[in-house]
Amino acid sequence: MLRSLRSPRTARGRRPALAVSAVALLGTVPLLTGCGSDAHPGAAAVVDGDRITVSQLQSQVRDVRDAQRDSPQATELIARSGQLSRDTLIRMIHTRVVERAAKDNGVSVTPREVQQEVKRAENRPGGAKALRAVFLEQGIAPQQINATMRVELLRMKLIQELGEGPAVTAFQSTSKRLGIDVNPRYGSWDSLQGRAVPTKEPWIKVNEPERRPA
Repeated sequence: MLRSLRSPRTARGRRPALAVSAVALLGTVPLLTGCGSDAHPGAAAVVDGDRITVSQLQSQVRDVRDAQRDSPQATELIARSGQLSRDTLIRMIHTRVVERAAKDNGVSVTPREVQQEVKRAENRPGGAKALRAVFLEQGIAPQQINATMRVELLRMKLIQELGEGPAVTAFQSTSKRLGIDVNPRYGSWDSLQGRAVPTKEPWIKVNEPERRPA
């Protein structure tokens, strides 16, 4: 598992480097609240009344599975991502929380900043190929890297702007206002862990995109 983003450095005006971390979006909290229901058919989750549809979720999962199958480590990657639908949904929910918290606090990121950060990461040992492999290990397809980096930058900027403690409070208050509701097929929302946990009913299964034969 990758390390989370480093805490911002403010001494001498130095800008912190962004660590290449997909799991920071999954490990930032216990911040979120919500409960599952069947009140929103076709939705994997509802955030602030806006649906994350099952088709949107499965599209992202399919992109990851396609990239995994094309990897030399395909068997290992697929075996290690058995909860890909649930983990992807968590990331999609966290994305909306970070975006709203940043907007409410006047924090933004430009496309140029995202591109610069991606280029900076690609200039590390191994280049762009290694960067894609790192993200793919965390269940993020190559075409999802820029969006993921954008959210990471937003989160870092909010921490820089408010301080770590106040930023956590901002995430907490934002997530409560958004009224997160998760479809039971993907688990129930655990407010302490800030993630969806498996349902107790063994007959409820997550429908991931069909895997093509190797």
